[in-house]
Amino acid sequence: MKRIHLFEIEDFSWFPGWLRACMTRLIVVMHRALGTREALVELIARALKESSTSNIIDLCSGSGGPMIDVVRTLRERPGFEGIQLTLTDLYPSKEAAELINNQEGRNVSYQTTPVDATKIDGDEAGLRGLRTIVGGFHHMRPEDARKILESAQRSRQPICVFEISDNRAPTFLWWLALPINFVMCLLITPMARPMTVRQLVFTYIVPIIPLCFAWDGAVSYARIYTLDDLDELLSGLRSEDYRWEKGVTGGRAKKLYLLGIPTRDAGSGG
Repeated sequence: MKRIHLFEIEDFSWFPGWLRACMTRLIVVMHRALGTREALVELIARALKESSTSNIIDLCSGSGGPMIDVVRTLRERPGFEGIQLTLTDLYPSKEAAELINNQEGRNVSYQTTPVDATKIDGDEAGLRGLRTIVGGFHHMRPEDARKILESAQRSRQPICVFEISDNRAPTFLWWLALPINFVMCLLITPMARPMTVRQLVFTYIVPIIPLCFAWDGAVSYARIYTLDDLDELLSGLRSEDYRWEKGVTGGRAKKLYLLGIPTRDAGSGG
C-alpha cells in the first residue's frame, strides 16, 4: 500500500475533548470550502435509492461534519423528504451533540454514547441504514478498515466512504502541507462555528490548535487509502449479492469515494 499509518494527535484517547472539538470545527470549514456537500449529495442520493433505505448512520462524525448540509439539501428533493440522519463518534462531542439535538429537529440526531465504527452490526443500537464515513476512513488501520467493509457487507447495509483527497501526489509532497496547514488554520478559524474563547486563545495567542491541525492534516494525506489500496482491502469481498464501486470525483479538489450496495434481488436492509 502507498498509505502510511502515522499517528494523528486527535486519535489518542487522552487528547482533551474541547481541543478535539476545536479541530473538528475546522474540518467542517474545510469540507465546505472544498465542496464536499456538492460531491456527496449525488453519491448519497444514489446509495439511498439503490439500497431502498431512508436512514443514514454517519460514523466518525466529530463536530457534525458535512452530512448535516447534505441531508438538508437532499430533503428539498422529491422522494427524500423523510431522510433520517444519526451522527455517531468514538469520542462524541457533547457540545456538538447538544447543539445539533436542540436545533436540527427529529430528522437529525447526534448519539451521545460512543460508537466504534469497527464494531457495529446491522441491528446494534438501531444502527441500520446507509453507513457514511466522511473524512474518517483514513484513521483506520488496514485490519480495522477491512472490518468496517466486511461488517457492512455481512449485515447487508450500504456504505459510503468519502475522502477529500485521492492521495495521488508524490510522497514527498505530503510534508509540504505542514506549513500550509498551519497558515490555513489561522485563516479559516474566524469561520468556525460555534466560535469559543478557547478556539481564539489557543489559535492566535497560544497556537496549540494550528500546530495540531498542521500535523494531523499532513499526516491525513499520508494515511488516505488510494484506489489501489482499496482494491487490497476489498480482496475476497466481492460477491453477487453485494456490489462495490470506487472512484474519484472532481470539483474544487479531487475526492475519493467507495460505495458498497447490497443488490436488490437478494434483498436490502432499510
